[in-house]
Amino acid sequence: MDLVATPKNPIPLGASTGYIEVRKGIRLRFASWQSVLRERSGTVCIFPGRTEFIEKYFEVVGELRRRGFAVAVLDWRGQGGSSRLTRNPLKGHINDFAEYEEDLSHFMKAVVLPDCPTPYYALGHSMAAMVLFKAATKRGCWFNRMVMTAPMVKILGLPMPQRVCEQVADGLTLFGLGKRPVPGDKKKYWTSQEEFEGNPVTSDRERFLRNLSVLQAAPELAVGPPTIGWLKASLDAIALLRNDRFPPRIRVPVLMLAAGDDQVVSSKAIEELAARLRAGAQLVLRGSRHEILQERDAIREQFWAAFDAFVPGVAMSKAS
Repeated sequence: MDLVATPKNPIPLGASTGYIEVRKGIRLRFASWQSVLRERSGTVCIFPGRTEFIEKYFEVVGELRRRGFAVAVLDWRGQGGSSRLTRNPLKGHINDFAEYEEDLSHFMKAVVLPDCPTPYYALGHSMAAMVLFKAATKRGCWFNRMVMTAPMVKILGLPMPQRVCEQVADGLTLFGLGKRPVPGDKKKYWTSQEEFEGNPVTSDRERFLRNLSVLQAAPELAVGPPTIGWLKASLDAIALLRNDRFPPRIRVPVLMLAAGDDQVVSSKAIEELAARLRAGAQLVLRGSRHEILQERDAIREQFWAAFDAFVPGVAMSKAS
């Protein structure tokens, strides 16, 4: 599908869009833009979180381009405009985070390396951080630096202790139930949740309604509850990060922005991880809910100040 525009969320001019054929039945949607400045600072690759889609980042795309960056964005398999993995397209499913790693590799080789200027920087939200951390352990990692918003290093709101959830998810998946939705209140998982009051992702009403307008115009972008298989894959990825030997292997400088009022992932766990990284820092944005880049202006300004200080070569240090 083409990019979706709404009056509140127009498509940034100059978009290049298409699909990457990973294998039979798996296509990934992407979009890219060149910088609007003559003085170019490289490329920022945006990697959305679970349930998100390219259109949600149009505002961020504009802000990055005005900083001198080219921008490339990916829809992970199973969400957005990419191929869905179950008969019910609303299920958020994955078998293993290695599949997301495959998406990342194809995206970089098919879109970014051929057409986007170096150096490359990664901007990942929540779930995407777990894929980027793994990439950062490999020699020849594509990215010079990584910025992560509310990285999913520990999931909040699990019905049981994490290790028990790991065992239960492993067992249910082993018995062929991996594509069943996780039990519990399904409403909290819907991307098309229509009530602003009490939502866990943003305190900014206008940005909340803007994202909702996209889903109303293109309901096929929506994703509902994760499957048991997705939960198992997530907990496996988190367990790998919890291993004492893993964080020192991360070779890329990382800046993690934690949301002070996050109800989705643990800000405390982000702080603890930062202390274990070779070249890692973290900053807590007070008053922010989970989706920092969808938050109100005062919080987003803090994000951009941290981004500009961390990512070298920013051409727009005077204006945000």
